[in-house]
Amino acid sequence: MSNTTAGLRRKIDSAGNLQSVVGAMKALAASSIGQYEQSVRALGDYYGTVQLGLGVCFRVPGSAALMTGEIGQRDAGAISAVVFGSDQGLVGQFNDVVAGHAVKALGELTDTPRIWAVGERVHARLKDAGLPLAGLFTVPNSVKAVTPLVGQILVESEAHRSQGEVVELHLFYNRSRSGAAYEPVSERLLPLDKTWWREIAALPWPAKNLPEVMGGDTETSRALVREYLFVSLFRACAESLASENVSRLAAMQRADKNIDELLEDLNGTYHRLRQSGIDEELFDVIAGFEALAKGAIPAGRGFT
Repeated sequence: MSNTTAGLRRKIDSAGNLQSVVGAMKALAASSIGQYEQSVRALGDYYGTVQLGLGVCFRVPGSAALMTGEIGQRDAGAISAVVFGSDQGLVGQFNDVVAGHAVKALGELTDTPRIWAVGERVHARLKDAGLPLAGLFTVPNSVKAVTPLVGQILVESEAHRSQGEVVELHLFYNRSRSGAAYEPVSERLLPLDKTWWREIAALPWPAKNLPEVMGGDTETSRALVREYLFVSLFRACAESLASENVSRLAAMQRADKNIDELLEDLNGTYHRLRQSGIDEELFDVIAGFEALAKGAIPAGRGFT
């Protein structure tokens, strides 16, 4: 009996310690969601500024040459993709969802793509699906760490594009929705298609003063396009990180609920066993007392 109650006590203590860890992970995930969502909102303002600048450049006569130059060309077999996932576990179906979406979308392309995975977990799932993987990037652990990652991706893309290998660039990532939910999304960054170019060129200038392009149309346009690529990659990574923490928070909430139920069951069993042990000890004491009481008066003798 004592061994059983002692074992239950150890299980209760272990479950309590695990619940403390889960609580800390819940708080960390909730805090991380806020900072990544805030960075996405801040990027929205900067992205709007970049769009306005591109709109001015694209309205300059002859700027359409940028669309037929090195950024806008389409070379057969030159397709690249970046899939954002996670390095850590405890994120539910986060990596399975984005990997499945990427596998389906990339399977519909006519050419074989080069794929970079951001995160060991999604890298393993893409590898299991038989996709050709070109490299693996580490998932950033903070907003500040996103910029170096984006720089690495742009360097890799530029290196292959300069060799005529990578011209079409696709992004796959999870985007958080209202509540504890997310959905897989994809977008094509390169080449810059004519529809996007016309939409940007049609953006109205917000002030009465007419804008002026400085430093040459082509150089300014290319600089702004690089900023457009940087912002798009940064936003995709930040939204993926926010979704990862949304998924982790949901998983921790489920784990916390399961631990509560386990603790309730263990505590109930522990108290029942403890009460049963106390009852048995009381019965033994009473039985012993009754035996002693009977033994104090010898049979056949009484009081005179």
